[in-house]
Amino acid sequence: MITKFLAAAILACSTLASAPALAHGGAAPKHGGVVQTASDLSFELVAGEGAAMLYVEDHGKPMVPTGMSGKLTVLNGTEKSEAPLVVSGDKLEARGVTIAKGAKVVAAINTADQKAITVRFTVR
Repeated sequence: MITKFLAAAILACSTLASAPALAHGGAAPKHGGVVQTASDLSFELVAGEGAAMLYVEDHGKPMVPTGMSGKLTVLNGTEKSEAPLVVSGDKLEARGVTIAKGAKVVAAINTADQKAITVRFTVR
C-alpha cells in the first residue's frame, strides 16, 4: 500500500516538474508579421509596401499607441535605413523603409510618459 502511494506521489511530482513555463507575450501574429515582447507589451512588426507597421498589445489586448513615437532602424544585409515611428490609427507606422526576409529591425520607442522601449526583430 505504501509503495503504491509513494509511486503515485513521485509520478505527481515529476508531472509538475516537467510542466512548461508560460510567459506573457509571445503570442501568434495577428497581422501576418513577427511578434516580440518588451516591457510587458507585445509588438508585431508587419512589412508593407515602402512602410512598416508596428501593432501594440497589452497582455493580449490591442492597444492604441496614443502618445508613442520613436524610430525604426532596418538592416537589410549591408543596407541601413531609418524612419520615424508615428501613430497611424491603431498602430505605429514608419514610411520609406523596405523590410526584406532576413532583415534585422530595431524599434526604439518612447511611450506617452517618456519611457524608452527597445524592441528587436529578425524577419523570416
